[in-house]
Amino acid sequence: MSNAVYTALSKQAGLMKEMNSIANNIANASTAGYRRDSFVFSEYVQRLENQDQSLSQSNVAGRFFDATPGSLTRTGATFDVAIDGDGYFLVETPRGERLTRMGSFLVDAEGQLVTHDGNRVLGDGGSPVAIPAGANNITIAPDGTIAADGAPVGKIGVVTAPPTGLAREGNNLLRSDEDYQPLEFASVRQGFIEESNVNAVIEVSRLIEVQRAYELNQQLMQDEDERIKKTVEAMRRR
Repeated sequence: MSNAVYTALSKQAGLMKEMNSIANNIANASTAGYRRDSFVFSEYVQRLENQDQSLSQSNVAGRFFDATPGSLTRTGATFDVAIDGDGYFLVETPRGERLTRMGSFLVDAEGQLVTHDGNRVLGDGGSPVAIPAGANNITIAPDGTIAADGAPVGKIGVVTAPPTGLAREGNNLLRSDEDYQPLEFASVRQGFIEESNVNAVIEVSRLIEVQRAYELNQQLMQDEDERIKKTVEAMRRR
């Protein structure tokens, strides 16, 4: 296989991942709390042995999560909570603690605040948030403090995590491979939901651009393959 084909193949692999990422963004343009992502690419250059030339290949260096907040939509629901600014809610899953911007919560049969998937919402101390049975008036202050009939009963935890250490893990959850910390001066709004920060028009434009790059690269590989075939055929005839 020629060096040109190796280079083209490395680019094709990256473009395919980027197309999948964009398609996933478009599919979640209406998913509350969803944050768009894309891949970050780097170039790997290797000098060829006994030659004055080098071989360049592309490589996926990481994943980028767009931290731009989505717009807030009023729902009026008691346990709908949106983060106004930076940060993530911390939830407990069977695989460990995970982060999310999706703040549409419920109260389960045990009186604990949970997500629609049944994952427990963790407070600022890392323990589940419990809502007293029979409480009639539940309020959530901007700092996340929950009060039942005027008495504080807990506080929703909001954390911050380095964007370079985030990985998507289904159902609008993010895993942090680096340490996350409680977010000082976090601000939440009761009765609101954060919409997806995906701009579908921009994502469709990006998808077209990446598809064209993929097709051009595919044509380059076909042309290189044809050139090699013609070279081999010419040598055979000699």
